[in-house]
Amino acid sequence: MSAKPHGRGQNLVWRNAVSYALMSILGLLMVTPFLWMVVTSLHPSQGALPDPSNWIPRQWHWENYRTVVTMPETPFLRFLMNTVIVCVSVVLGSLLFCSMAAYGFARTEFRGRDTLFYMFLATMMVPGAVTMIPVFLIIRYLGWLDTYYALIVPGLSGAFGIFLLRQFFMTLPRELDDAAHLDGCSDWAIYWRIALPLSGPALATLAAFTFIGAWTDFFGPLLYTSSTKMRTLEVGLSVFKDAFGATNWPLQMTAAVIVLIPCLLIFMFTQRFFVKGIAMTGLKG
Repeated sequence: MSAKPHGRGQNLVWRNAVSYALMSILGLLMVTPFLWMVVTSLHPSQGALPDPSNWIPRQWHWENYRTVVTMPETPFLRFLMNTVIVCVSVVLGSLLFCSMAAYGFARTEFRGRDTLFYMFLATMMVPGAVTMIPVFLIIRYLGWLDTYYALIVPGLSGAFGIFLLRQFFMTLPRELDDAAHLDGCSDWAIYWRIALPLSGPALATLAAFTFIGAWTDFFGPLLYTSSTKMRTLEVGLSVFKDAFGATNWPLQMTAAVIVLIPCLLIFMFTQRFFVKGIAMTGLKG
């Protein structure tokens, strides 16, 4: 009688061992390109693309990072400042406007609410390339080309953010609203003092997605800006490649690592909110 449970226990151990081995192999395969990029960035500048037999450099050239940051032909620090300003503004604005719209769709009653919400959801099926030219024409009409307005305003709200927060707000007990109304709170006070403080996981998830999207955006800044002083890091990478990267792979990989590090840090600090936030948004339709 005791042999069967023991056998099941051994099978479970073997299944777990195989699962961990497969996940380790897949994780190594996914991280290898990033490791290759980092190691290549530490090869001597002006060098050719290293082959697998000469993957590890004999001497680590950390000065490549200082060279990329201080290169006068490509003002990398200016690109970084523009990107930080745009990303912080877009994240804060998206959290504010998306949360207000989501709270309205989730906690207030008004005529045509569901129809309007489904119209918002329908915009998620429209590719961004389709709306890029109309947005460009609007920005040009407003006189915002080559300004921070063109880089920030189009990203201040989105259907995905509204949907994500709306689903989360719908999981909050209605009794909280009733109790707050009895205490004399307005809808704005309930939203600001109750709903937002309870929405940390969903807000963190939206902030991470929005930051990564704004940080890695290439076509928007390329289309809406024309001067070097208004370029962001993603466009700066293209400028850098055209100027030096085609014949200097170590410096090109150095610039790519610098651009990628903030996204990795944001993901590392917010990854615990991803699963929790997304799971909680699907509890109630």
